[in-house]
Amino acid sequence: MADIRIDGVGKSFGHTVALERIDLTVADGEFLALLGPSGCGKTTLLRIIAGLETQSSGRVLIGGADVSALPPRKRGLAMVFQNYAVFPHMTVRDNVSFGLRMTGADAARIARQVDRAVELLQIGPYLARYPGQLSGGQRQRVAVARALAVEPAVLLMDEPLSNLDALLRLEMRAELKSVLHAAGTTTIYVTHDQTEAMGLSDRIAVMHQGRIEQIGAPSDIYSHPATMFVGSFVGSPPMNFFALQRHNGMVELGALTLPAPPAEHLVLGIRGEDLEECAADAGFAFTVQVAEPMGSHCLLTGMAFDRRLRVVAPSDRQASPGEVMHLRPLPGRIRWMDAATGAAIAMEPA
Repeated sequence: MADIRIDGVGKSFGHTVALERIDLTVADGEFLALLGPSGCGKTTLLRIIAGLETQSSGRVLIGGADVSALPPRKRGLAMVFQNYAVFPHMTVRDNVSFGLRMTGADAARIARQVDRAVELLQIGPYLARYPGQLSGGQRQRVAVARALAVEPAVLLMDEPLSNLDALLRLEMRAELKSVLHAAGTTTIYVTHDQTEAMGLSDRIAVMHQGRIEQIGAPSDIYSHPATMFVGSFVGSPPMNFFALQRHNGMVELGALTLPAPPAEHLVLGIRGEDLEECAADAGFAFTVQVAEPMGSHCLLTGMAFDRRLRVVAPSDRQASPGEVMHLRPLPGRIRWMDAATGAAIAMEPA
């Protein structure tokens, strides 16, 4: 296994900057998710690590060795793609052993490593079948088994579950986490799906416009977003934001007066589940527009302070369009942002 270090990596396509200076370290055996919307640079960064794309600046180090100028086959890594990329004319066994055969491994090593990968991915019953005889989830397990069979120092995964239906994605996500934990392989996983990133990874790097906006554990990314973009991208529903004016160190939120950090123009960020119903003189007014029962909770969408607000209410809360509720933030759950920069602001100690 090996660690990965991305040292000042940038990438431009003509006058278009796809990646600004990226500095990133992935520990040996760590699972890191690169999370962000389409066009943020996450796949470009993955391809640079793989050697499929050449960086405009900076270095890629794997296991302490600079691999920036090496071709993909000499970097000690394997890659799993979105479209499975299994060979349709080969049986499952031949697919899984393909990489080992290409390296000239002896028969005993091939048998040993293929058997381990097959056991990890639970595809033993399919070894004599061809990919066309398998479901999408089975083909994706074959692709992962082929990657793990070569015992790579690093495993790179590019949206590997996006072609599967919702239930199968859930099942495969649980299987992947179990398999990769057992294998102990250093893994970088590209996705735009925050649920996958939150559920699978040890850490998440949230990317936006060619930059890393925040790196941290899933719980930190969710509870303490470093920017408004992170708060709006991570979480379902996304974080709610209110633009507020600070006067004498305080801001007014309906009937509430709250201490605020030192910035003239502030944005208050609050998650929908961190709002609770209260008396009219203890919070702010919220007018319900839509109520969506979700089983475990009810998602309410409406207006407050001329802005759309999403609230996660208890599942038994019956709310009708036009109803006015009064809400207040739970203690300690507010996130303050600078309106000019979008960056989080810490409260000064009292």
